This record gives sequence, structure tokens and C-alpha cells, in this order.
Amino acid sequence: MNSIRLANETDIPRVMTVMEAAKGIMRASGNMNQWVNGYPSEEVIKNDIANGWGFVVEEGGRIVGYFAFIPSPEPTYARIYEGEWLDDERPYHVVHRIGSTPDSHGIFAAIMDFCFSHDPNIRIDTHRDNLIMRHSILKAGFGYCGIIYLESGDERLAYQRCIHGSGPSGVCGEENGRADTETAAVVSATAKMGE
Repeated sequence: MNSIRLANETDIPRVMTVMEAAKGIMRASGNMNQWVNGYPSEEVIKNDIANGWGFVVEEGGRIVGYFAFIPSPEPTYARIYEGEWLDDERPYHVVHRIGSTPDSHGIFAAIMDFCFSHDPNIRIDTHRDNLIMRHSILKAGFGYCGIIYLESGDERLAYQRCIHGSGPSGVCGEENGRADTETAAVVSATAKMGE
């Protein structure tokens, strides 16, 4: 069973090993353009930890995952293109830098359970080529919202899920078809990868 706790500086070497393993998963699935040029660096992880945003996922006392859980506002989410946020009024948390080892399972679900136990309004983004993450995000009930741009100018696909009870299924906002279109694209691409 997985447990989640705040990361500390002594965890950094193992976290960096997990991040390298996550990059290996990305490259093996055809995602060659995300997490390049040394990102996420040890300095980025240290900053997460110093701010109280860095968390590790442990399995049997061994660190098998990492993520940053950051309170709003996220500067790169101020403008969204080709869509809109499901809820742009209430505070939210952002989940960034999710990484895990290839032999661990259920990490994304454990992270989402943890995050939603602390905030009902979560945003997340990922690279267009990260089909594994796109699938996991949609499977977790997030709605595709549009495109955001990082400070570097790189594009990311943005998603949100908020459990405020304002929508028919407990997800804020009305269904607008964008999530269904995104789901179809990811399922099609994932199926092609398996061919």
C-alpha cells in the first residue's frame, strides 16, 4: 500500500532517481520533448521542498513517486487558449512534476486521492506527447479545458476537476464535449502505440 508524506532534503537523491526513471518511461512511450535540458533539476525539487509543496509516495518504506502540490494562483494558468477553466472563481491547487518508478503501480490514483482530500478544486497540465499522463488525467475524472503556455513558451494541455457539487456528476461546470474529444484522441493514440 502507498503512503504519502512531505518530502525533506534527505529524500532528494532518491527523488532525483525517481525523476530519471519517470523520464525513461516518457522516452519509452515516445514522449521525447518533455522534461528535457535537466528539468526537473535538483534545484526545482529543493524549492518545492523549501516551500512545503514537495511530497513523496512510499511503498514499503521506499520512495517510488514524487509530486508537487502547489496552492493557487499558478501564473501560467492566468490565460488559457482554445477553451476555459471549469471553475475560474475559487482557489485551487496545482499538481506538478508527477514522477514514479516503472515497477510501481497506483501512484497517480494515490496522488489524486491525497490531493482531493486537501482541496476539491485541482488543476493539472501535461505535454501533448505524454499520452500516459493524458490518459491517467482523464481516467481520474478531469475535464480537458484548453491550452496554456509555460514561461518558456512551451505549450501544455490543461485540465481541471473540482468537486463542489455544482455539476450533474459533482464536477464543476457543464459538460461541453471537450473532455470527450480529448478522451477519443488519447484512446486512439494509445491504441496505435500498442500496434
